Amino acid sequence: MPADENRKLLDRYIAEVWGEGDPEAVLRFAADDFKRHTAPGSAPLDRDAQIERLKGIRAAFPDITIEVEDVVSEGDKLVFRSTMRGTHQGEFLGIAPTGRTVVVGLLDLVRVEDGRFAEQWGGPDMLDLLRQIGGGPGA
Repeated sequence: MPADENRKLLDRYIAEVWGEGDPEAVLRFAADDFKRHTAPGSAPLDRDAQIERLKGIRAAFPDITIEVEDVVSEGDKLVFRSTMRGTHQGEFLGIAPTGRTVVVGLLDLVRVEDGRFAEQWGGPDMLDLLRQIGGGPGA
């Protein structure tokens, strides 16, 4: 898929999943055998588990926004740096709502196959996110 098509795919994904707050939209963007790699020591999430993960984030930060800052696309790979902003209004990883506004960086690499996300690595800086809501070192 050409680089400009990959960028359009990413823009639609961000708009629908994050902008419109529709985690179920992942079904339109992720391949049936999608794999979301969250950490080297953890089994990857499948498409349904990724949707549940996104629902949990949306429940904890209902006003969440994602702003894409940079995109690099080459061949079947798409790398993007973005910024997440939101207010901690629901429980997140066992931490009760704090009402705090968070600003967190994300770095993701996506492999695109047949016009859909096949694999994804990276994500938000979880340590920084937890620190901002009082749950990490330096909180």
